[in-house]
Amino acid sequence: MDLEQETYDVGLVGGGLAGLALSILLARSGYRVALFEKEKYPFHKVCGEYISFESWNFLEDLGIPLSDWNLPVIRRLLVSAPNGNHLEQDLPLGGFGLSRYRLDAFLAELAKKAGVVFFEQTRVNDVVREGNSFNIHHAAGLSYAKIVCGTFGKRSNLDVKWKRENHQAKKSKLDNYVGVKYHILADQPEDLIVLHNFQNGYCGLSQIEDGKHCLCYLTSADNLAKCGNSIAQMESDILRKNPFIDKIFTTANFIFRNPVTISQISFAKKDQVGNHILFVGDAAGMITPLCGNGMSMALHGAKIAFDCMLPYLQGKLSREQMEAGYSRQWHKIFAVRLRTGRVIQRFFGDETFSNILIGTVKPFPRFFSFLVRKTHGGAF
Repeated sequence: MDLEQETYDVGLVGGGLAGLALSILLARSGYRVALFEKEKYPFHKVCGEYISFESWNFLEDLGIPLSDWNLPVIRRLLVSAPNGNHLEQDLPLGGFGLSRYRLDAFLAELAKKAGVVFFEQTRVNDVVREGNSFNIHHAAGLSYAKIVCGTFGKRSNLDVKWKRENHQAKKSKLDNYVGVKYHILADQPEDLIVLHNFQNGYCGLSQIEDGKHCLCYLTSADNLAKCGNSIAQMESDILRKNPFIDKIFTTANFIFRNPVTISQISFAKKDQVGNHILFVGDAAGMITPLCGNGMSMALHGAKIAFDCMLPYLQGKLSREQMEAGYSRQWHKIFAVRLRTGRVIQRFFGDETFSNILIGTVKPFPRFFSFLVRKTHGGAF
């Protein structure tokens, strides 16, 4: 029988951090897993590429030799307002820098060695439940799975297809952002991550492997539209009004000829289960990038999903018990983090508010540390 027509224990729609980590855990437990990814590894993704230390042990347990890669350890954070006022604090937990290009590709190889069946450059068009299993309609044909997880990223054609609640809700300031990423060579200490605010957006910079830096910024779609949909014009007219950002663009060596971009990013609330499909990673809920914890949350979400799915696959739980348990555990671990991130997001990126916030928080380092801890967790 063709691979496209086989029945799998689990089908994963999306091959980012959540999908790759979950596929490895499942395959190593003896289950047959199919992973569908619309791109071909390795490839770049819009991402800040800073990983909280809470994920270190989990990644090494998966087989990523982090201790051997001589990665930059990041212990300090500098935040600036559009007017140039800034504060610098030690990070309570800290993290390390690693590109998605390298990390995702390594995880994909680990997954393939574990027996995961990959469908690269394959877009999933729909997933339909039939009886106690699912029909996965994709560009290569039709596949079947007992469980399907939506492990896609910041936006997906399936969100629209399935009329998910976050796409049906009234639009707010948490919707319709644009993300832009470069790799650059910059004069910045390897233990420092910076977050520079500008009108309706913020820009992060931190070191990754091989002495490179990841420069990634988030802004409203309105900003881009005001500049004739020209990224270069927007950077010149809006971002570089912050003197810190202007210095980066003036002195850095840009490795990418063109940036990696993504549009229609939303931080609105999402459901974790829909039509008996489990959503994992950004598909379940996306924390604002300024919190610096999106990658760790995707990895932790994969572990939560695995721990909930395993008893069902072993015949110890019903599907309904599995779904309820996953949703409950997801909210227990992540709900406060996302809520805190959405509150902070309303201050950052607003020129007036961020100027006031930096000036207000600067004399109170303990409050700053409190905010960081509210958006992070412990090792998992």
